[in-house]
Amino acid sequence: MQHSHEALDRPGGLSRVHLVSPLRHRDFRLLWAGMTVSLVGDGILLVAMAWQAYELWNAPAALSLLGIGLTIPTIAFLLPAGVLGDRLDRRALMVCADIGRASAIALLALLALTGRLTFWELMALVAVYGAGTALFMPAFEAIVPDVVPAGDLAAANSLDQLVRPLTLRLVGPALGGVLVARLGTGMAFAVDAASFIVSAVAVFLMHPPAHLRSEHIESSLGAVKEGLHFVRRRVWLWGTLFSAAIAYLAFMGPAEVLLPYVVKNDLQASAGELGLVFAAGGVGAISAALVMGQRGHPRRDVTVMYVVWTLATLSVAGYGLATASWQLMVACFLFNALETVGTIVWATIKQRHVPASMLGRVSSLDWLISIGLLPLSFALTAPIAGLIGVQATLIGAALIGAAITFGALLLPGMRDIEGTAAVSDPEKDGQPPDPNVLGSRVLVDVRS
Repeated sequence: MQHSHEALDRPGGLSRVHLVSPLRHRDFRLLWAGMTVSLVGDGILLVAMAWQAYELWNAPAALSLLGIGLTIPTIAFLLPAGVLGDRLDRRALMVCADIGRASAIALLALLALTGRLTFWELMALVAVYGAGTALFMPAFEAIVPDVVPAGDLAAANSLDQLVRPLTLRLVGPALGGVLVARLGTGMAFAVDAASFIVSAVAVFLMHPPAHLRSEHIESSLGAVKEGLHFVRRRVWLWGTLFSAAIAYLAFMGPAEVLLPYVVKNDLQASAGELGLVFAAGGVGAISAALVMGQRGHPRRDVTVMYVVWTLATLSVAGYGLATASWQLMVACFLFNALETVGTIVWATIKQRHVPASMLGRVSSLDWLISIGLLPLSFALTAPIAGLIGVQATLIGAALIGAAITFGALLLPGMRDIEGTAAVSDPEKDGQPPDPNVLGSRVLVDVRS
């Protein structure tokens, strides 16, 4: 992909379009390009995996178990991945993660194409994919401040949140629906595997500066303890992580498991229509990212983040109330648009307020704590839906999740960082502050 940057600093040039300003930097362009291709593949996987699960076992328990198989390895590897991301070359970790995920999905494609795939093999390979994701994501989040100046971080996060829905929720699912409907799940898996190879090559070609590392830490346990201590001292961190964990327990399993089930069984729709429902969410998230890219970081950032996340969670009730695919599309649009606004704000807060030497561990704790209860959420979804029905499960999950999310905003001290100086503490690393990675002194899928 080619970009022209000749007019960036000219009146009327791209300097007015803040969203694209991070693309001036070569390493971010490579990271962005690789991520874009990989996420298209993951959008394809989103449809193919759900459809394959229900083809092998047409019951809500199928996707529930698949979700458990995906999230448990992710959770198990997150803390070690965060420590490695702060100690080792983040680029190398990301390349290894991409190659590992490509191998797992390629084997999945081969088994599906030859008609030999069983449900338990699907679970096992998805588990390998989840472990690779755990290795990749903390390193990815932590490397962004290494390759983007502090002044471009908000725009980089907005661009990230523009590309993710465009690929993962719009282009990828739409393409995945076509591939599954016309060529089968095997070809869809094969395309996703190829996308990881493209991402690995792009990351390999990067030359990021060496990041600040906590070389004084003697053990992995000490590294984890230091990260936990950092989180524990900040209400905006621990309050957000734990409230997300409980809210995700309430609504994420029902939303992920029952939405494809409603499309396939209640509405008697096709894989193509499931792709369109996901794509509508992509349109919503893209719209939100474009708006945030132009408006920039809000002054009352914590308040904005929690309000939009509360409204997003409430919109999950639309999945239970819908009687037609277009209504699911509206609900998915609203959910993803509101979630994206909150995610952009959260990522920027985290990158500005967490020192670079700590960012890998904080990002891994972010993922670990916030998604730690997802296996339980997936496990509970099928029996609860069987007991009270799919519609009641979705509506109840939305109401409970929204109440928990909004309640966290009321924690004492949660909003104290609004309008205050964000003071980084590079002294603990024994190094002077780096303006490219530690952020300014003015005033972050947990929810993806």
